[in-house]
Amino acid sequence: MYKIEFYETDRGDKPALDFIKELPKDVIGKLTIRLELLEQRGTLLRRPYADKLRGKIYELRASFGHLEIRLLYFYHGRVIVVTHGFLKKTNAVPEDEIRRAESHMNNYEGR
Repeated sequence: MYKIEFYETDRGDKPALDFIKELPKDVIGKLTIRLELLEQRGTLLRRPYADKLRGKIYELRASFGHLEIRLLYFYHGRVIVVTHGFLKKTNAVPEDEIRRAESHMNNYEGR
């Protein structure tokens, strides 16, 4: 079993939690179930729930009605560090979002 941790910036912000808190309550409940599934299955969780994007960066995938939600994360040993989330509007994950996750990962691992 893995442990979920939300990335914290040097200023104390938690981008993933801030994103999640802005979602409708029913969506938060369903997303919580996906996070629990990720915590239980870790690297064994595959599409349609999760996918590897590039290098160490993965996405947790969730669709709720018209919302396509993505949480980006990486593994640090047995810890899954969720960097941030966004609403997906295109077929591919935007390059900016992947770079943001990589930047958070580098900051996290550099501490």
